[in-house]
Amino acid sequence: MKSIIKAVFSESEELEFKSSTGELKEAIISISAMLNRSRRGTILFGITDKGKVIGQDISNNTIREISRSISEKIEPKIYPEIREELIENRNCIRVSFAGLDVPYSADGRFYLRIGDEDRKLSTAEVTKIILENKLKNLRWDTQLCSSVSNKDISVPKVHSFLKLAGLNSLSATTALSNLNLMSKGGLTNTAVLLFAKTPEKFFPNAKLRCAVFGGVSTSYIIDRQEYSGDVFLLIKKAEEYILKNIHLGMRIEGLQREDVPEINREAIREVVINAFCHRDYFDLDSITVLVFSNRIEVRNPGVLMGGLTIRDIISKKVSKRRNELICDIFHRARYVEKFGRGIAFILEREPDARFEQVGDVFISTLFRKNIEDANMRLVNGLANGLVNDLADKQKLILKLINTNSKVSIKELSMEVHLSTTAIDGHIKKLKDLGHLRRVGNKRSGYWEIVNK
Repeated sequence: MKSIIKAVFSESEELEFKSSTGELKEAIISISAMLNRSRRGTILFGITDKGKVIGQDISNNTIREISRSISEKIEPKIYPEIREELIENRNCIRVSFAGLDVPYSADGRFYLRIGDEDRKLSTAEVTKIILENKLKNLRWDTQLCSSVSNKDISVPKVHSFLKLAGLNSLSATTALSNLNLMSKGGLTNTAVLLFAKTPEKFFPNAKLRCAVFGGVSTSYIIDRQEYSGDVFLLIKKAEEYILKNIHLGMRIEGLQREDVPEINREAIREVVINAFCHRDYFDLDSITVLVFSNRIEVRNPGVLMGGLTIRDIISKKVSKRRNELICDIFHRARYVEKFGRGIAFILEREPDARFEQVGDVFISTLFRKNIEDANMRLVNGLANGLVNDLADKQKLILKLINTNSKVSIKELSMEVHLSTTAIDGHIKKLKDLGHLRRVGNKRSGYWEIVNK
């Protein structure tokens, strides 16, 4: 199909003019050079290198001959779009092409587009491109997401990040390009994971699973939640879930009361961020947060990189990042340090923290403090002092409340295997005895065990 356009041209890194298909051999070289430089390009036959439109004689075999030559001479194979165009009332031929499998050769030789010229590459330069491309292809975070388009990106999310990073003056498109999140080939996986409107639409592992257990094992589950969305949201949800399900003490600073969790907030945040920074995104499993009566665990798929051990990281202060681009974005948002001190940072705040690799899963464990032991002693003491025929049920109710202060009457009914009416009776008894009280309303309040 012919189209009519007006020529206002100059050659560039992605555009080359050829007077006619008599220069097809040179055009093949330009194709490989542009692919190696920009991963795409256009050849126009019927225009001189000065941009003058002179037209091209086109027979039945002309387009077929161009297609055949490209197929035979360019490796790896590409599949260009070749069509006739009427430019300034003259017949021309447009060849448009793209490819990501660099380096591309033309008749066995390699070239690189520099400005509007094609420069032949040395063996060392070709080897370097091959190694760089191989390394890039091994990294999930820098690969292009072929199924996404710019309209899938949330501009408000990008602007929110730019504000954190102190880059408010940039537009969303410019920022994505400058941060290596977008190229002429498209958007990277990192751009989608961090800034897409619905990342889970493209990556099913853009999820977070959380659970609370009524003990030190997974046999007795109290609560289970699943979240999906961009990584910044999932980090926030993980932090909130942990803080909601562990105990808070308090500290008085001047006239202000400050809630103090039994596990250091900064350590919790660092453990969560590390999980999202260093997880293996090729693995379809999700990051998991587990809250036990004596600890929290954050589990992420993907063990340490480059043969490193946990001992190496702790004793020798060395680290290796699986997702360098993700880590760079987190650093710009002031989520992490540039020098990879994550584990050291955690141990400074929680010296008993434990790190281990089980199969292909990395597990970070933060232990809950003596407040848990004190509360359990209180629970046991209260239960032992109650009427004998009610002690077991009331003890179990107090244990469940101790684990989850927002547990509902219906949930207690299911766990204790009593009717909600019976649970109400036990709750009233415990409140009358002064061992339990309700803070806030039924919908948004919580239970509080009273240490008399």
